[in-house]
Parts: sequence; C-alpha cells; structure tokens
Amino acid sequence: MTDNNGIRSGSLQFYPRVRAKKIIPGVNWKPLDKEGIGFMGFVGYKVGMISVLAKDTTAESMTKGKKIIVPATLLECPAMKIYSVRFYKDGKVAKDVAVSNDKILKRSLKVSKKVAEISGDIDFDDVRVILYSGIGDTGIGKKKSDLVEVGISGNKDEKLAFIKKNLGKDISINDVFSGGLVDVHGVTKGYGTNGPMKRFGIALKSHKSEKGQRRPGNIAPWHPARTTFRSPQAGQTGYHSRICYNSLVLESGKISEKDVNKKGGFRKYGVLKSGYLILRGSVPGPTKRGLFVTHALRPTKGIAKKKLEVLELR
Repeated sequence: MTDNNGIRSGSLQFYPRVRAKKIIPGVNWKPLDKEGIGFMGFVGYKVGMISVLAKDTTAESMTKGKKIIVPATLLECPAMKIYSVRFYKDGKVAKDVAVSNDKILKRSLKVSKKVAEISGDIDFDDVRVILYSGIGDTGIGKKKSDLVEVGISGNKDEKLAFIKKNLGKDISINDVFSGGLVDVHGVTKGYGTNGPMKRFGIALKSHKSEKGQRRPGNIAPWHPARTTFRSPQAGQTGYHSRICYNSLVLESGKISEKDVNKKGGFRKYGVLKSGYLILRGSVPGPTKRGLFVTHALRPTKGIAKKKLEVLELR
C-alpha cells in the first residue's frame, strides 16, 4: 500500500504539454487596450532574482512605514526601435511597411536597401508595429535581435501619429512602464522528456508493485479502449509558454542614471549595460531568456494598491 502524501500535482489546465513554438510568445492586443497613447509591450532579458530592501507605504498595511525585504526579479531591457508598421483591416494584415534597414537586422532577416514611407491612402482599422531589441547593448552574447509585434493604445488616427513621431527613435523601458502592474509572457525552463513522477508529481509505488514503481497504477478503463489526456504519462517537461499575471513594477531606469550592478556582475549573466526593470516576485524562464512584458490584462485591486519604495538592492 502507498501513502496518501503523494497527491498528483500536474494541472489539467495546460494541455497539450508540448514545446513552445517560439521563444517569445505572441500576444492578443485587443483586450489589453488602455487609456492614453503608448506602446503596450516591451522585451526584457532575465538576469535573475534579487532581494530588495523597500519601505512599505501602502495604506492600511500591517507593515506600513517599516522596512521589509521583498523577493524580486531583475530584467535587462535594452532600447527598442521600430522595424515595420503593420496595418490591419477586418482582423487581417492589409499591409506591412518596413521603415528601418538597420544593419543589426541583417542577422535576423533580409533587409531592403531602401526604406519605405507610410502613405496616406492605406485603408485600415488598426495598426501595430514590429519592434526589434537592441541586443548589442547587452552583454549576454546573443547576436540576433528579437522581433515582436507590439500593440498601441488609442484610436487609429492617434496610433498612426504616435508611430510617425517615434520612427527611428530609441524606445526605452521608461517610455512604456513607469509603475503599476504588468504581465510577463515567457517560456519556462526545459527539462526534456520525463516520466509521470517528475512531470505530474504522482507518488512512488511500493517496491512490491507490479509493472513498475515510477508509473500510475492504472491509465485507462477497458472501455472505451483508449487512454485519456487526464492520465499522467511520460512526455515533454518544461519549455512551455506561460504567463505570469499581475507582477508589480518596483523600479525601472537606466544603468547610466542608477547603477544596480553587483560587484563582479550577476551569476550566469554578467554586467547590465542598458535599461533595467525590477519586478516583485518571480517570472518564468532561465537566466538570459527573453521575456515579453505587457500591460496587465486583468489587474487586481489588492496588488495594485501596494506602494513599495525601493531603498537598496541585495
């Protein structure tokens, strides 16, 4: 007989458990529309977790006015630029206009020698931009820039005017996020193929069990004569696309204005050279992995009202 402590921990909400198609997930921008005009997403690279000494200024908090230690994640966010402008009509791409031929893009795609101009005769009902990250401003050793489609808030005329204003300019993390709540889209750390114990957390059976110890006792009934997706079986573990909702932004800025580097750099990462973003709590993915930070889809009042003043990084 086995004990009752090994309760199955694998969630059925995530199905199928397969490898992610791309390292930076796509985002549905329509429900993320917010007040004002601006970009709604940014790419950052995970540096690792740190401890933040902060002063709690949240109203009606049990630790109001006191200094507390907060677990946080540090992301390096180099400046981004607009590569192309994508026009949509009835939910489909009507036209894609490349407005940059930066030499760093030649590592990722074929770039035309001439830069196109945005004409005023395009029929569209929505417009978004393709941004590329300044990967050369970081020290992670990656050569290809990450290209992502980013939505813009506002009506279509305001969006187009905002895009024309930012063509050829560096877009910093402070231009997109200055505080509040964000969602972090990323791909988790991959572990390859694992058995049901590692994958779903089922209990180890007795050494006298038949047909194996590290497997479930029964995977399906006789009829219907097939296994269901609910039965814990071996397969891909990790490298899944996941979203971390409602992460609180503790601080954002540039290394040139405030140096947050440790002496000798961060473990497995090195030294930050560009912009940074500090988020409360943890986010998916290993060190150096690209993450897509967007405005919160469903902000919660309890986390949104928290006010933490960063005093020191540890």
